[in-house]
Amino acid sequence: MKVFETKQRQLGDILFYVRPLPAFTAANISGEVIGAILPALLAIGPMLGDKDDPTALLDIDSEVAAKALAKGASGFSGDKIESLLKRLLVQHKNISFETVNEKKSKLQILTEDLANDLFCGDVQDMFILAFDVIKSNYSSFFEKLANLFGDRIGAFQNLVKTGTAGLKNMEN
Repeated sequence: MKVFETKQRQLGDILFYVRPLPAFTAANISGEVIGAILPALLAIGPMLGDKDDPTALLDIDSEVAAKALAKGASGFSGDKIESLLKRLLVQHKNISFETVNEKKSKLQILTEDLANDLFCGDVQDMFILAFDVIKSNYSSFFEKLANLFGDRIGAFQNLVKTGTAGLKNMEN
């Protein structure tokens, strides 16, 4: 059953196991997820130029892109972001973890208290893990979105995964 399939993500010395959310729960959260991601994509989209040129992403002026992203995310308060992260990461007990380098590490369900401890001073990893939950639950949505935006979404995903060098390799 799909709901029991886990995907692994190692962040530092912690190995996380991400299970998909139940279908109705994922549907319930989908409005918040789409509301968080779509403005950023719409803000970046017009700056990408030729949709058939995945390297067009390299031509974006970073100052202009930063302003567009800020404008796209301006409707999100810290409370909304915190609420969405809690719903994706701890509320539904869909993530467990263990420490890789400890001999007696035990598998634990990620709770709010444990997340506060694990991600204290390293909030970026919390966003990375949340992105893994989003990919696990909404991958078909992004595949369909990619069909609407052409290679631009693929170029953006490639940039996020591999950096600029990954895009240069696409030219060959």
